[in-house]
Amino acid sequence: MAISVFDLFSIGIGPSSSHTVGPMRAARMFVTRLKKDGVLAETASVRAELFGSLGATGHGHGTPKAVLLGLEGHSPRTVNVETADDEVERIRQSGRLRLLGTEIGNAHEITFDEPNQLILHRRRSLPYHANGMTLFAYDASGTPLLEKTYYSVGGGFVVDEDAVGEDRIKLDDTVLKYPFRSGDEMLRLANETGLSISSLMLENEKAWRTEEEIREGLLEIWRVMQSCVARGMSREGILPGGLRVKRRAASTARQLRTEGDAMMHRSEWTTIYAMAVNEENAAGGRVVTAPTNGAAGVLPAVLHYYTNFVPGADEDGVVRFLLAAGAIGMLFKENASISGAEVGCQGEVGSACSMAAGALAEVLGGTPEQVENAAEIGMEHNLGLTCDPVGGLVQIPCIERNGMAAVKAVTAAKMAMRGDGSHKVSLDKVIKTMKETGADMKVKYKETARGGLAVNVIEC
Repeated sequence: MAISVFDLFSIGIGPSSSHTVGPMRAARMFVTRLKKDGVLAETASVRAELFGSLGATGHGHGTPKAVLLGLEGHSPRTVNVETADDEVERIRQSGRLRLLGTEIGNAHEITFDEPNQLILHRRRSLPYHANGMTLFAYDASGTPLLEKTYYSVGGGFVVDEDAVGEDRIKLDDTVLKYPFRSGDEMLRLANETGLSISSLMLENEKAWRTEEEIREGLLEIWRVMQSCVARGMSREGILPGGLRVKRRAASTARQLRTEGDAMMHRSEWTTIYAMAVNEENAAGGRVVTAPTNGAAGVLPAVLHYYTNFVPGADEDGVVRFLLAAGAIGMLFKENASISGAEVGCQGEVGSACSMAAGALAEVLGGTPEQVENAAEIGMEHNLGLTCDPVGGLVQIPCIERNGMAAVKAVTAAKMAMRGDGSHKVSLDKVIKTMKETGADMKVKYKETARGGLAVNVIEC
């Protein structure tokens, strides 16, 4: 199975990769299947049922909105974030749904009663994964036309019931030049070839794209990250959702600008960069899943640290940063999980911290062993991190948590660069430990909003 860096870093919409991006993709896959099977025109009604974490925290994560937009044919990458809420309000006010409405000539309008046809099961789960959803389509007589179950397995990845029992990654049998599925294999290949971690990943990416396409694609991802930070640092007000959380990135940035030399405050700037992204994410803005939306602020923040505070930083370094981060993220995706509903926030913010730490070590000139060491440090000190969002919203503690993890990633990279790469705990061992810790973690601490801060903070 092969994973591309462009699978791990995808342009989408907030607030959640597993609860917004994944369900939107699944709903779009469903209506596309109706078209493919030739039954779209016969469809008179559809029903969607959300289970597990999707049902428990779906409202706070915008899952119903995502499903409605997906059924109308919208994609997370291209949906207009400025008009998405208006589109959903039109559906709710009219009671009409335009199946595949984004495709001219294919749109098929039906009646839709959201309270009875989009059901969130707060206490029921499907087998295989905590983020499950089943969609149904019927003709005018009520005869079933199609029923499909999908699982949103983290980072916007979606698999259907046909993949149950198989690897929980995007199925791809592309032959890579330097395939690796563990940190040890990655280091062995680096030593055998003399290539850096980012160069190994670049050679593998060439199985799908030319080097020019890879570079341009990664720089496009970086441009979206930059735009997201810029928007987050310019917008103020109250975030949606009912908690009345105030945006802080813009006002804090103004304060820091009056305090002089940015280099003196680079840790605070790094924190603000991350918070800016996650405030945008919480508002349903355009973000880069990296590797999830809940952890989307960590890598952009550390990349901004690199470009703003590391002498000699350039676009080549940005490309190498993202390639190295992708190599590390792939190991988490293949060998553990990046889903907060499956392993807690250690799989989201923890993985992002590890990826950013290793990537920063890479562009600071670290050896493959130092890169692996930095990634290991980044995860080791996030083990056991729970996912307990207050109100089911990706706001508290998620926004601040990204800021903290970004600074931790910088520290981890610098610690590794002070050493020679040798250490007692390998990246493989810490990934294995993270997976086992997630399996042992009580369900109430895994994105259900039924434990921790979610129940000890009064929503008002």
